[in-house]
Amino acid sequence: MMLIAVGPLVVGAFYFRPLLYAVAPTLLVLLLASWCFRSLTIEVADGVLRWRFGPGWIRKRVSLADVSGAEVVRTNVFEGWGIHYSRFGWLYNISGFDAVAVTLKSGCRFCLGTDEPDRLAAILRSNAGGVPPVLAENV
Repeated sequence: MMLIAVGPLVVGAFYFRPLLYAVAPTLLVLLLASWCFRSLTIEVADGVLRWRFGPGWIRKRVSLADVSGAEVVRTNVFEGWGIHYSRFGWLYNISGFDAVAVTLKSGCRFCLGTDEPDRLAAILRSNAGGVPPVLAENV
């Protein structure tokens, strides 16, 4: 998606040099955003659910003791990717439409996009309420 956004800017700057000065800051912001959101890593270990984008500047964590449920869901194209509020609460996703909606004991909900939603939901369900984790690896 970033290439689609950057393509016309690069072509325009190539043919019209003064545009380069206006486009350069935008290109830098898009490149930084692409680098920061290049991956989403989800970990369940030591009684904690953690997730982080790219290099880890953007990260969150939730105690498994606070998790009351997890269900496999499917997002749609209108919910898109990135970090934003959706019908499942806050959505954290970088690609695809498979995700796991997590419900906390407080009633708060959020959604994590993953290539392995069934596996992540099963791990969260089996560890909900603070039971020691059975699996400590990336999902």
